[in-house]
Amino acid sequence: MIVTDNLMYKIGILIFPGVTQLDFTGPAEVLARMPDAEISLVWKTLDPVTSQFGLKYHPDAKISENTLYDLILVPGGFECARLMIDPEILTWLQEQAKSAEYITSVCTGSLVLAAAGLLNGYDAGCHWAWAKHLEKFGANPTGERVVVDRNRITAGGVTSGIDFGLEIVERRYGRDLAEQIILGIEYDPQPISGGVPETARPETVDRAKNRIANLNKAGDFISMIDEAAYKLSKV
Repeated sequence: MIVTDNLMYKIGILIFPGVTQLDFTGPAEVLARMPDAEISLVWKTLDPVTSQFGLKYHPDAKISENTLYDLILVPGGFECARLMIDPEILTWLQEQAKSAEYITSVCTGSLVLAAAGLLNGYDAGCHWAWAKHLEKFGANPTGERVVVDRNRITAGGVTSGIDFGLEIVERRYGRDLAEQIILGIEYDPQPISGGVPETARPETVDRAKNRIANLNKAGDFISMIDEAAYKLSKV
C-alpha cells in the first residue's frame, strides 16, 4: 500500500477529440474517491474536447506544461489512432513513464501506450476487437478484464475501466476502501450475459464483427495502427 503523506496523488487523464467518454469517466469516478486524488484532464490545449458521441469536456492541463503525474491514464476510441502517430503525444507519454508510479489505459488506449514503446514485452489488455494488434508492438494481449504487469495496468473495453480504478484503489489504500467505493457507487452489475465473445451468442459476435468491419473509421484505424507499428520498428 502506497499512500503519500500530505501530498496529492496526481492523476493525469489524457483526453482527445473523439475519446470514448466512459473509458475515462468510469475510472475517474472511482479514483476521485481516494482521499489524496487530484485528477487532471490533459490535452494539447484548454479548448473543450468533444467525445465520441458529442459530450464536451474541458481540459484543465496542457501537455506542454510538463507536469509530472503519479498515474497516467490513456482512454480509447477510434480517434486514439491519431495519437499513435503523433510525436508530441508519444514523447509526452515516454517522459511521463520515466517517473510515474503507474502507466495505465482503458480499451484501445493500450495501443497508444504500445505505439510509444511502453508495452514491449508486457502482458496487456485491450478491447476484444482490437487486442490482436498489440502484438505488432511486442505486447502480449491476454484477454483479461484488467491486466497488471509490473507498473503497467491495462484494462479491456470501456466498462472495464471501473474495475481498473478499483484495482488502483485496492493497491494504494487496501480492500476496505475499495469495497466501500463499490458499495457507494452501487457497482453490482448484473447484465445480460455476452459482454465478451466467449460468452456472447455466436450470431451476436458475427454481427458485431461485421458492424465494426463496415465502419468507415475501422480501415483508417487499422492503417494508423500499422503506420505506428512501422515507425516504432524503425526507432
